Amino acid sequence: MQYDITLLTDHRWVAPEHPDWYAQQILTEDGLVQRALEAKGLKVQRVAWDDPHVNWQDTRFALFRTTWDYFDKFPAFQQWLATTAAKTTFINPIALIQWNMDKHYLRDLAAKGITVPETYYIETGDTRTLEAAVASTGWQKLVLKPAVSGAGRHTYLFDAGQTAPLESTYRSLIAQESMLLQLYQEQITTKGEVALMMMGGEYTHAVLKKAKAGDFRVQDDFGGTVHEYTPDASLIAFGKKVLAACPQLPLYARVDIIWNNHDQPTLSELELIEPELWLRNNPSAADLLADAITDCYFNEYM
Repeated sequence: MQYDITLLTDHRWVAPEHPDWYAQQILTEDGLVQRALEAKGLKVQRVAWDDPHVNWQDTRFALFRTTWDYFDKFPAFQQWLATTAAKTTFINPIALIQWNMDKHYLRDLAAKGITVPETYYIETGDTRTLEAAVASTGWQKLVLKPAVSGAGRHTYLFDAGQTAPLESTYRSLIAQESMLLQLYQEQITTKGEVALMMMGGEYTHAVLKKAKAGDFRVQDDFGGTVHEYTPDASLIAFGKKVLAACPQLPLYARVDIIWNNHDQPTLSELELIEPELWLRNNPSAADLLADAITDCYFNEYM
């Protein structure tokens, strides 16, 4: 059977037998996207990205939605990307996905004038201790995280003089992957992090993510909470500036913004691969996503 678009998820969320609240959110949001696309007259399926039974030549386009295990299977995911790109067309495009999957993209955006947290990059195989790497920054309070990650994986907040408890974990990580040290931005615990949802380069809606008391991580995996939020025009303009600095304009994106230690809006993450889009907060955004897909991509191939 030929499909116009295949929605990509991971195996856990294809058809959970007894979905909890988390799985139900995924099913709800993927369902909004599927119905919006089907309303355009498109034939849509939803599968796990690594399902070995899928014939990718049977789908014109593959849309990343909830592939939230790719960073745990990164070598396999990279191989799958390369193989599948020869059989179908990815949305967002594969070049943009490959650029965005590694947090070195922050360096590229900083070079184009985007405000990002002060970041020190440590490449795979670096033989220095974490203590020595931290000393190179001159910073007193830092965050350590992998260059390829999601959901707060191996993200640690610590003081410069307290590297010893992390040394063993750091050594095992740096032997296999690049890591980032970032200067801690204090206002993450007071102002939180704003997520701007953008479809076709335009702002649709936003949420405010806040960490639980005593933590700095805003993800719900660590007790973070999500709140309704209306950004001002300057924050939306910042989000559009971020997208304009990308190698090409993303079809859909989530721009995560914090305030740095100088109280300036700062890009914490740019999510182009499989962002949670909080479509349940604004279901009409799924229709705008479907509009963008047909207008910007699909009609070129009709």
